[in-house]
Amino acid sequence: MTQPDFATLVSRWFQQHARDLPWRAPGVTPWAILVSEVMLQQTPVVRVVPAWQAWLARWPDPAALAADTPAEAIRMWGRLGYPRRAVRLRECAVAIVDRHGGQVPDRLEQLLALPGVGTYTARAVAAFAYGQRHPVVDTNVRRVVCRAVAGEPDAGPVTRPADLVATEELLPVEPAAAALASAAFMELGAVICTARSPRCTACPVESVCAWRASGQEAPAGPTRRPQRYAGTDRQVRGLLLGVLRETTGPVPHQRLDQVWTDDVQRARALAGLVQDGLVEPAGADSFRLVGDGPSHPTADLTT
Repeated sequence: MTQPDFATLVSRWFQQHARDLPWRAPGVTPWAILVSEVMLQQTPVVRVVPAWQAWLARWPDPAALAADTPAEAIRMWGRLGYPRRAVRLRECAVAIVDRHGGQVPDRLEQLLALPGVGTYTARAVAAFAYGQRHPVVDTNVRRVVCRAVAGEPDAGPVTRPADLVATEELLPVEPAAAALASAAFMELGAVICTARSPRCTACPVESVCAWRASGQEAPAGPTRRPQRYAGTDRQVRGLLLGVLRETTGPVPHQRLDQVWTDDVQRARALAGLVQDGLVEPAGADSFRLVGDGPSHPTADLTT
């Protein structure tokens, strides 16, 4: 079987079985697709859908977000996790307005130059928003290609240049067909060719899958050990941000002290939020979300 046939099989399956996700609807703007790709990073679809809808209702284009404050972006991000993405998305909106007249660029090199847009996101927007031929490689795609083509049970923890090459070799020559295939590969890995419980009998390429032919089983354990959350600085950061999101303007240090009893860990978490550009001092002994008012660098981070 030739490589274009592989893409055709997966694309036909995708057209019949793809999940009905709002950013896949006809007429969705490149900005909306960019927002979805940023939100979907390390976050389940079920959590992203309502957040994406609320975000686009408030900021339907880059200019709307660029005109608002970083603090409001952090508030709207809510509990999606990794809130630095909200600040970077607003920085991206500002850059789109300043450099591209408020329109998400369609050239890969211009997308890659935007703040917070990396290799995956840039190619995803170019393919899914503009119908271009680019290898769009996330964890799901790497797993599909690794199994079906290389015959290995799972891919490594990070995307390598070889993964881009291997995926691009599977894409049809025609750009629109290649963009469809990119979406199809991703969907196949997300719902059929999963890491621990693949549904091989429902897979459109089972008959030509090198891993299936090899008879190897899926790895018994995770490729990467899940990160512990309870009791970590990440949890403390989340608690601190929760208080700051619920308040407009400065929050006294004493109020933040109430979220966690370990003074050293709490101070470290707060300092990390400041360093990451999510929180700023607001006087001698108060803090606020970044952009919620003028910064006051004299606040004490050690108590």
